[in-house]
Amino acid sequence: MKPIYPILCLMALTACSRKDSLPIITNSNPDTIIPRSAINDFIEERLREEDHFDWAMANDSMVWSALIQSDSVLSIGYTSGEKEKVLQVVQANEGALIYPFKEGKLPFVNLKVGNFATIKALRAAAFVRYADPIGYGAYSGENARPASSLLNFGCGSNTAQTTLAAGTDYVAITPAAKQSWNYTYHHIPEAWQLSTGANIKVMIIDTGISDAQENLGSAFNQGYSSGRTITRAVTYSGGSLNDDCGHGTSMAGTLAGPRGTDGNTAGIAYNCNLLMVHAAENVVILSSKSVNGVTDAYVLGGDDPEVKIISMSLGTIFSYGQIKDAIAYADSKQKLMFCAAGTSFSFFAGFVGVIFPANQPQVHAVTGVKDNLTTRCDDCHVGSKVDFTIVMEKAGTGLHPLSIAMSGDVPSTVGGSSVATASCAGIAALIWSKHPEYPRDSIISKMRRAASYPVNRNSSFGWGVVNAAAALSL
Repeated sequence: MKPIYPILCLMALTACSRKDSLPIITNSNPDTIIPRSAINDFIEERLREEDHFDWAMANDSMVWSALIQSDSVLSIGYTSGEKEKVLQVVQANEGALIYPFKEGKLPFVNLKVGNFATIKALRAAAFVRYADPIGYGAYSGENARPASSLLNFGCGSNTAQTTLAAGTDYVAITPAAKQSWNYTYHHIPEAWQLSTGANIKVMIIDTGISDAQENLGSAFNQGYSSGRTITRAVTYSGGSLNDDCGHGTSMAGTLAGPRGTDGNTAGIAYNCNLLMVHAAENVVILSSKSVNGVTDAYVLGGDDPEVKIISMSLGTIFSYGQIKDAIAYADSKQKLMFCAAGTSFSFFAGFVGVIFPANQPQVHAVTGVKDNLTTRCDDCHVGSKVDFTIVMEKAGTGLHPLSIAMSGDVPSTVGGSSVATASCAGIAALIWSKHPEYPRDSIISKMRRAASYPVNRNSSFGWGVVNAAAALSL
């Protein structure tokens, strides 16, 4: 297979009278480390046969091998009230507790682990729900260090496109903005007669927003976009508000770009409020820093009572227990969540099924189709877990929808299931803005009833292409 690119607080234990209450295992480390190539082959096989990969599918030796060939960060999920037992097991086998990241409110802890005995003990414990080597993805190539190519997937392409043609690639709209060519397939212009997304706060989990793009900053309110807010936050360890990648900026432009006076692209929900969270370094959740950034972002969104919709156009082939916990937390706070079904990179090793976390039951997976309405985009993933599709690729030219570039007023273009997801979240914002008293399930019901396959789900495209105007009229 190709490489998948792709304090310390000591507690007195005198209150414990049973020494056998915790699984302490003192055998030495295995003589042989399973090489990355074999681990990657196993992951690919699980993806092919099971349509997903979870570290629970691997044995103790493989989990340990993945751990020590990465950054040694182990994410340990525990049952309610059992954190101290986890710490005792790790303390007994490692000799110290090293916390690489700040702890949060969810029932898991990240610890540095290097001994096989620790892995074996934790995975044998009834109070441990998962033990994931969350940094392995960034180290899954042949080298012992994370490759820069792995940490820059989907970055660097959000540049101005000076060859876009009026009438075919966009339509000029008042007061002085551009409407992307694909909006008519979803009846967005008609939908704007009924709603523009006002008073709905949407959170995007991505790579941030470019400091140099005033349309997503000081000029967020201009033209027909007024009275709304844009805020930025960082959950990626060591990150800043600025978008060094470009992906987050393009997602924000697609969903919430102003319908303004400077000739740039109008977003679908051009009057919504926006919270952009810089949670990851690129579009593939690879590193332990990104796993924690995404986790903390979902918790942040869950705790913000004004956030109605969470859109994330990031994903990975690995399932992570702590991100599942975070999504479940946001779900318990009644957030409507959309995730990208997947866009093919070399990292995905030919896998075109729905990736994590779009394959989770609490979120709605979105993918992209061509303007013939029947064919997935060249790089888009499909499958039975897809819920909605967005038209985002011209079959003849391969052109993708317009968005907002890193700076200036000349639009960029952006493709994949990423733009499909941000677009779908924008449509949901239009609907919820008109019906603010409705629960989230009613918003999804309207979208489903106004889509291509309202009765019989398509095995690849779910409910299909959403007609925003029809959904608003239901």
